[in-house]
Amino acid sequence: MFFVLMGVWMILNNSLAIEIWLTGGVVSLFLAILLCSNCSVFQGVNLTPKAMLYTIMYILVFLLELVKSNLHIAKLVLTPSLPINPGVIRAKTILKSRMARLILANSITLTPGTFTIDFIDDTLYIHCVDLEGEDLEAYANSIIRKFEKYLEVIYD
Repeated sequence: MFFVLMGVWMILNNSLAIEIWLTGGVVSLFLAILLCSNCSVFQGVNLTPKAMLYTIMYILVFLLELVKSNLHIAKLVLTPSLPINPGVIRAKTILKSRMARLILANSITLTPGTFTIDFIDDTLYIHCVDLEGEDLEAYANSIIRKFEKYLEVIYD
């Protein structure tokens, strides 16, 4: 929590002056101690070199999926017949961490053409603008597995 608060402080101040750093450090430390005695948001985060590498890889995979889904949706929109096949699919996740599940659900929602409707226990319900293929379970797995394999290392 300290690093998040300090990062926000430095971004908002847009200065590298020592007095800004010291003030931000004191305020961030005070707020982190005061507010995060029961803070569970960052529990389960692995701070190993492998987890940090997987975090970078996750961001790259997410950006790649973001570009691919934007192009796919643009193609659908620009096609005069608008060949969409909307539907809701169910996908089970192997992630145990609440934060990892939240990031998975948000990653799916942030990529155009998919929207996480609900998350019950270990099951996500995802609305898709264009369902591809006949095997919906395989399609659901193809959506979540590309994110899960990285989040599992980062959080579980």
